Amino acid sequence: MTLKYVAEIRDPIHGYIKITKQERELIDSIFIQRLRRIHQLAGAYLVYPGGVHTRFEHVIGTMHVAGLIGQSVAGRAGLRDDDIQELRIAALLHDVGHGPFSHLFEEVLSEKTDMNHEDISQRIVTESNIGDILRSNGHQPSKIAKLCVGKSKDRPFMNQVIAGGLSADMMDYLLRDTYFTGVEYGKVDIQRVIDSLDVSGDGHLMLERAALYAFEALLIARYEMFKAVYFHRTVRAAELMLAHSMTLADKQLHLTDLSRIDKILRLTDEIVLQQLADLEPRTPELKMAQKLAASYMQRRLVKCVFEKVMQRKDRTIQRIFSKKRFRDELASSIAQSAGVKPSSIYIDVPNTPSVPYTSERQAFNSITLFSNDVYGGRRKTETVPISELPLVGSITGFMDILRIYTLSEDRSKVVSAVETIFGKEDFMSRISV
Repeated sequence: MTLKYVAEIRDPIHGYIKITKQERELIDSIFIQRLRRIHQLAGAYLVYPGGVHTRFEHVIGTMHVAGLIGQSVAGRAGLRDDDIQELRIAALLHDVGHGPFSHLFEEVLSEKTDMNHEDISQRIVTESNIGDILRSNGHQPSKIAKLCVGKSKDRPFMNQVIAGGLSADMMDYLLRDTYFTGVEYGKVDIQRVIDSLDVSGDGHLMLERAALYAFEALLIARYEMFKAVYFHRTVRAAELMLAHSMTLADKQLHLTDLSRIDKILRLTDEIVLQQLADLEPRTPELKMAQKLAASYMQRRLVKCVFEKVMQRKDRTIQRIFSKKRFRDELASSIAQSAGVKPSSIYIDVPNTPSVPYTSERQAFNSITLFSNDVYGGRRKTETVPISELPLVGSITGFMDILRIYTLSEDRSKVVSAVETIFGKEDFMSRISV
């Protein structure tokens, strides 16, 4: 028995994607349709004009890849068609809680609330008509809500298909982001990885050793895409402006007030951007928020005056960079030296693990490999530390990028101040842990 498909969607990355009746009902729901109006790469289209694809096509692609993985491991994992259907649905819903400008809104959420887009995704699945659609098709919304964010307590490998270093999510966004931005870094052979997956005795995904090269290419492609696209200097300039504008205007626009889940339906890129640009500058905060949004729309971006990249094998620097107090103190010092307002200084620390987190949001430290050679009637498996993989081991850790931006009119003064502060001695050696 196989899934019964009722329609197909033409996708530039995966070709024709077939969908089932219940998947079509979910795709047609207002919460999934909202994703058509959220750019996958936030402000990256200001640097890569082709990068205007949305979360909508990404979630459909992720659903497709999740189904391929499910089919690949079905025999050994004991998956039935119902299980594969739930896996596909979870993948389709995994980003339904994203706010305007995707991960950019997450930065505002983290500063204003204790929520993230995964929390919102779970609420949408259980509190909206998405839950009604699921129930009418025999699914438990609470179960799908946990699986769609990789937190199901049922079978570990199902979570790993949704999130982590072997996830359908990463396999789709690398190919999709590469295609639409026009860069070359993310062109990887995901089919080789998919065909080489299996499930270990303890219920986790494992990879055939012969396909290790394809897995390494996947992680290296991700690393290169972060450097070239996701954390591109000018991309981050645009995103800093939007994030700061949304933060300043949050009290006026109630962007992070999601007490009612239907409020998220108006949180789309164009609506929020226009709201920001139309703000009445009654206070200094609203004036700055309006100015930043207007400048973003005209591509008059803040300027980078300093950049330092450090590859670290531990989280010491990452922890320091993640502290708002550290960034505020540095901005105040620079502003005082330059004779400008602290609000003119933007400290950006877009730190991220060089290899992705696991579905449990822990460091991806090892991978289980298997060989098809038979030893004493049993398949040989071994767990290999990521750091010992020849290629991936060289990029493990945290790539920390410290950048300082300022308004164009303050550029020369801030450049001089930064040169004074950082020129006396190496800045990193003066950080006290």
